[in-house]
Amino acid sequence: MNRPLNAIAYEIRQSWKNVNYAAKPYLDAMGGLSSIEEMYYADSAESVVMYFLANANSWRGEDARRIKAELKGMLK
Repeated sequence: MNRPLNAIAYEIRQSWKNVNYAAKPYLDAMGGLSSIEEMYYADSAESVVMYFLANANSWRGEDARRIKAELKGMLK
């Protein structure tokens, strides 16, 4: 069972204080999603997560590694 994306987004915001400008719109979108199966307007939640991960390279540390692995595990 996966955690809701909005719970993961909340944890990311707690851990990553200066969110990269390119990752921020995808983090905001994840905050409005519960499941990887949902749609965010015309984008799938899966694509939102992939774009977040692609733009979150500057987020480092133990929390970053753990949460990025969790998000990657949600992707098909």
